[in-house]
Amino acid sequence: MTQQNVVVSDTKSGVPLTVFPTPAQKKPPAAPGGYISISRRRVLKNLEINGDQRINAWVESMRASSPTHLKSTPSFSQEQNSWILHHPSALDMFDQIIDASKGKQIVMFLDYDGTLSPIVEDPDRAFMSHSMRKTVRKLARCFPTAIVTGRCKDKVYNFVQLAELYYAGSHGMDIKGPTRSSKYNKDAKAEAILFQPASDFLPMIDEVYQQLVEKTKSTPGAMVENNKFCLSVHFRCVDEKKWSDLARQVKSVLKEYPKLRLTQGRKVLEIRPTIKWDKGKALEFLLESLGLANCSDVFPVYIGDDRSDEDAFKKLRDRGQGFGILVSKFPKDTSASYSLQEPNEVMNFLQRLVEWKHMSQRARSRV
Repeated sequence: MTQQNVVVSDTKSGVPLTVFPTPAQKKPPAAPGGYISISRRRVLKNLEINGDQRINAWVESMRASSPTHLKSTPSFSQEQNSWILHHPSALDMFDQIIDASKGKQIVMFLDYDGTLSPIVEDPDRAFMSHSMRKTVRKLARCFPTAIVTGRCKDKVYNFVQLAELYYAGSHGMDIKGPTRSSKYNKDAKAEAILFQPASDFLPMIDEVYQQLVEKTKSTPGAMVENNKFCLSVHFRCVDEKKWSDLARQVKSVLKEYPKLRLTQGRKVLEIRPTIKWDKGKALEFLLESLGLANCSDVFPVYIGDDRSDEDAFKKLRDRGQGFGILVSKFPKDTSASYSLQEPNEVMNFLQRLVEWKHMSQRARSRV
């Protein structure tokens, strides 16, 4: 059978491509004689102070989303214990999770970096282990499974190398379905689904990428990654004292591009188009592609470790279906219901899901 890409139009998907440029600021009038007036000096000084405050706020946010070491103070231990009470381990709560999913179709959504593979110094070497790949392959045979990542779709596919999965790269702005037939899909949608709501931004993304590469050369350890529909400025190898310099460099480039927005994640600054699309929207799109968007008997599970995954956690909470699992050793504000500490725990959780599925199938066959 000939494979065919199904391109879903923006009208059909309901994804608005409207961008929201920042209004241009009017320059204050020059003082007579070419001199800068006292009032204008004050304005410029305030702008400088406010700019520093914004950079400082960004650096604090970078630190909050990228903790570098575990604390051992009594207050931290108390905070962590309180956090675990509200976000218990998905391994400890496995039986309760299975009870909640009874009679429903489980659908798995997985982030990549920090979830299926450990965070490493070189993002190009974020390889998943052989045992993790084997586990994810078995998982996909039991449940519809998607990788939802900020990375370029093709790069993550090269890391994972499993054709039976759905892949949503660039925070869900580049979505592709399984490249061979899936038992979960009976129609043409089972073939490669291609959805790219930000295609018009590609020339701008490439242009900004070149500028950021040049601009950040002076910051040792900084690395700019082109993820096709978004950009990542990694600072996992940058001295923390240089984070504010890096933030200034990135913002100095982006000030000329109001159609792009800057967010930050785990040791990364991310540049994305200003369209109403995120990992939560990608989750909804994939459920729709599977024919499960309006079903009451679907049970989506999303596992991720980063701030961008919160959009998916919130979407599940709003839907009142399934739940999110945050991968973190640190207490964080999150809309996830459960937690796991590291990729090895993620693998253990996925293995238990597969084992439960096989046991339930054997039990049904004996009836």
